[in-house]
Amino acid sequence: MKTMTTDELLNLLDANEDLNVIDVREDFEVEQGTIPGAKHIPLGDIPARAEELDKSKAYILVCKGGVRSANACEYLEEQGFDVTNLEGGMMAYDGELEFK
Repeated sequence: MKTMTTDELLNLLDANEDLNVIDVREDFEVEQGTIPGAKHIPLGDIPARAEELDKSKAYILVCKGGVRSANACEYLEEQGFDVTNLEGGMMAYDGELEFK
């Protein structure tokens, strides 16, 4: 499984890269803020909502600490998606937040 540090993610965000971030946390966790532009798909909804994703795009998955997003990465990799897990999740992320 590919992984990325929060520093690597922040560098990509600072460079205005076109990123596809998927936040797999629960609704109450997302209320505390998300990475700007992140799409919210709770972990339990990933199998049912995988058709919303495009296999030609790369995705970065994030959760609170990195474990749930790793599980989502494993599942999506098996389905043929290009996914990267954010190490340490939102607990390690100290960049800008977006509130929805």
